[in-house]
Order: sequence, then C-alpha cells, then structure tokens
Amino acid sequence: QLQLVESGGGLVQPGGSLRLSCAASAGTLDYYAIGWFRQAPGKEREGVSCISHSGGKADYADSVKDRFTISRDNAKNTVYLQMNNLKPEDTAVYYCAAVWGRATKKRSQYAYWGQGTQVTVSS
Repeated sequence: QLQLVESGGGLVQPGGSLRLSCAASAGTLDYYAIGWFRQAPGKEREGVSCISHSGGKADYADSVKDRFTISRDNAKNTVYLQMNNLKPEDTAVYYCAAVWGRATKKRSQYAYWGQGTQVTVSS
C-alpha cells in the first residue's frame, strides 16, 4: 500500500518561495505518476501540476505556469513542487497524489493521497 507524506508548507510573504516535498513512507513512487493538488477554503480541490513516472513529462495549471516547477528524484522516492513568486491566491492546503498510469490533473484518477500541507501567502 502506497503512503504519501507532504512537507514544506508554511507562511510566506507575497513574492516569496517554498518547496514542497512528497515522499513515500511506504511503497515506491517509481512507477506512479504524481500530481499536486490544492484546496482553498470554500473551493474545490484543483489540479496544480503533474509529472510522469519517469519525470519526462510535466503539466501545469495556467494559474501557476512559469512560477511552479514539478520534479522528482526516484532514487530518493520523492517528488517536489518548487513554488516561486507566490501570490495570496496560492494560499491553500496542498496535496500530492499518485496514479498508476498517465499523469493527469484530474483528481478522480488518483488512488493514493497524502494528508496535505498548508501554504499561506500573506504579508
């Protein structure tokens, strides 16, 4: 059973940066595509970014393109989300999820989820 743990969230000022990590506490991420999602209060969970199991393909929501970068280190069993130039509207709980198959930003495709990490962007 794959178990995911997110870390790296926190409070940051607008324009700042954070790097989120998604690690497997049980199982291996090698054969899974990974997605990052976020959910702000009162809003639906939305796909932010995803990466293929090899790391060769990545996709981003329009709202984070050119600011966020997803990457993975399969040797460390970890996927990262580098977030730069953060805006108040990026405030949300961020979740990583794993799917056996093609990377997608559609949350319904994902079988395994982490518990989430809070990101707050505020001055």
